[in-house]
Amino acid sequence: MQLKPIPMTSVTLATPVPADWRDFVALTKPRVMTLVVFTGLAGMLAAPARLDPVLAFTAILCIALGAGAAGALNQWYEADLDAKMKRTRARPLPAGCMTREAALHFGVGLSAFSVLLMGVALNWLAAAILAGSILFYVLIYTVWLKRRTPQNIVIGGAAGAFPPLIGWAAATGSVAPLPLLLFALIFLWTPPHFWALALFVETDYAAAGVPMLPVVAGERETRRQVGLYTLPMAASALLPWALGMTGAIYGAVALAGTAWFGYLALRVATRLRAGADDKMRPEKRLFAFSIVYLFLLFGALVVDKLVAGA
Repeated sequence: MQLKPIPMTSVTLATPVPADWRDFVALTKPRVMTLVVFTGLAGMLAAPARLDPVLAFTAILCIALGAGAAGALNQWYEADLDAKMKRTRARPLPAGCMTREAALHFGVGLSAFSVLLMGVALNWLAAAILAGSILFYVLIYTVWLKRRTPQNIVIGGAAGAFPPLIGWAAATGSVAPLPLLLFALIFLWTPPHFWALALFVETDYAAAGVPMLPVVAGERETRRQVGLYTLPMAASALLPWALGMTGAIYGAVALAGTAWFGYLALRVATRLRAGADDKMRPEKRLFAFSIVYLFLLFGALVVDKLVAGA
């Protein structure tokens, strides 16, 4: 099934009204930003360097602002898609709470400010990685991949995997094997996380013409891919402990959390299709736990470092 990109003029959005501060906050996708900031903070705290508290706060602020800027530019470009999807039609642009020009200017300005502040206050390596993450999310995932290929989440998942690298680079001015493994973990976690979501909002994506895997390849193939991608994700989660980069606390949490993630993924993967009466319970449970899973792993990483330092 070949889906063509939707022209930006194919949807009539609500007539914009003057925006207030809450609309601009919503434009930054604050719920998504929470996980981004947390993984960036964990990468910074796990690094073998101590930052002045003011500089540490500045680094996290830059990561948050960069993530918010990427979210704003994503919503600017996808306003027509958001208007067609039930779960996104209340966002500021399709709801007519602001103009597309205001969203574009806000996103570009926030991007430039976050990168420049990171470079001036911390170092230019961290700033370069932050800039790369914003550009990757906006240009590679949003503009190029999302409307064209069911592999949008697979490749585009790299955009959300940058924060631990940014946090580490902000603290040390360099990159090391551990943050690269954390990057791989989030990169491989993204497909089963988003495909679990896509399984129970497939009609939304189909209505908007977005070629997510369930729309293009069907439910059965999507379930199989959820199971397949969970295997390398599990390996990347355990490697930091197996290679001696982390301690027993991280190892115990990674083993237990990954085992439960694997169990939920197996339940999703081995179902031929969802029953009409179960409301996609395994898929929703996997999606919900996948978020908790990253918080647990990165939290354990920080606790491990603090215990080792003590």
